[in-house]
Amino acid sequence: MPNKKTIWIINQYAGSSVHGMEYRHYYLAKEFIAQGHKVVMISGSYSHLHKVEPKIKEDFTNEDIEGITYCWVKIPKYERSVSMGRFKNMMAFAWNLRKFPSSDFPKPDAIVVSSPSLFPIIIARKWATKFNAKLIFEIRDIWPLTLQELNGLKKWHPLSLLLFFFEKYAYAKADKIVSLLPDAYKHIQTYNVPESKLACIPNGIFVDSDSLNENDLMDLSLPKDKFIVGYLGSIGKSNALEYFVQAINKLDNNSKLFFVFVGKGAEKEHLQNSLTNPQVKWVDAVDKKFVPSVLSQFDVCYIGWHKLRLYEMGISANKIFDYMYAAKPIIHSNNASNDLIKSADCGFSIPAEDVNAISDAILESSKLEKDKLAEMGQKGKKYVLENHMYENLAMQYISIM
Repeated sequence: MPNKKTIWIINQYAGSSVHGMEYRHYYLAKEFIAQGHKVVMISGSYSHLHKVEPKIKEDFTNEDIEGITYCWVKIPKYERSVSMGRFKNMMAFAWNLRKFPSSDFPKPDAIVVSSPSLFPIIIARKWATKFNAKLIFEIRDIWPLTLQELNGLKKWHPLSLLLFFFEKYAYAKADKIVSLLPDAYKHIQTYNVPESKLACIPNGIFVDSDSLNENDLMDLSLPKDKFIVGYLGSIGKSNALEYFVQAINKLDNNSKLFFVFVGKGAEKEHLQNSLTNPQVKWVDAVDKKFVPSVLSQFDVCYIGWHKLRLYEMGISANKIFDYMYAAKPIIHSNNASNDLIKSADCGFSIPAEDVNAISDAILESSKLEKDKLAEMGQKGKKYVLENHMYENLAMQYISIM
């Protein structure tokens, strides 16, 4: 293949098939390699998203995973995902990159720095200059805006000001800015960044037929005579599940319905205590390979968001694409600028934080014939296969390098 490239990806929270979430750059890296390129993945030794922690021998530990060269940077652990400990963890990752043994790896043609942590951008800029590599800054979470809107961080708080500095620096110094959100330019243009510098490459779906086997089946033992409404994913503040719980409580007199939550997160215990409807089952987070099997047991899937300006720039949640690929109808409570469920005509799009609308959509979906539900689900699968396969997303990435 002509123009083979070596790509360094700096994502402190990059996962793998061995270690678990998160998977975006693992999937992109697999596609890069399939297309003839080399990938060095620079990630942190600890993440609250990992199911299995990397085995660290020294400050920098290398590991080959399916042809991807991982370099695990030794960093301290933290107890909560939103905490001073996590902030120190981010700072340590960026600080330790100063001693990164760059001579041990092939010279990069492109360096990708992915948020949420913005701090590695300065060292990445130095490497890009040293190696004459293209510097790409990828926005998954818009910081500090996300912290300000979801966690109430004040605009003039020292942490906001610090993150603002790094954000501004990244926009200015990057050769290209990649956003997962289609309308991120609404925010980025306030930094006087030309629109030509921005590319939108969303999340997607990776299909590896060789990995699918009977060992990837998981039976949740759900009632066979009920209409199953399920949620699979993180159970945190950003997932706005309190409105889903309120809708479930409102429907506690409907014996036909049954609800399932699959996942973990800081809000799980609070939500469990808020439920009054007994027709609910909670399941711990499952390995990625079990996701298709779990979703196959739902009749309809739920996802919701807060009513925030943040989402007016769009969304690109992994669980939406998992739901779509599973060919399941989706109830989507949102005010996002890009409503994928409406675009694909694969479910029910309703306003964010609207408990009545959520309960009404649940009731409406439960009254539909199975053929109609299946038709909705297939529309979603068709849409995701046409627009969100990682094979195509990787090609888009290469085109801007």
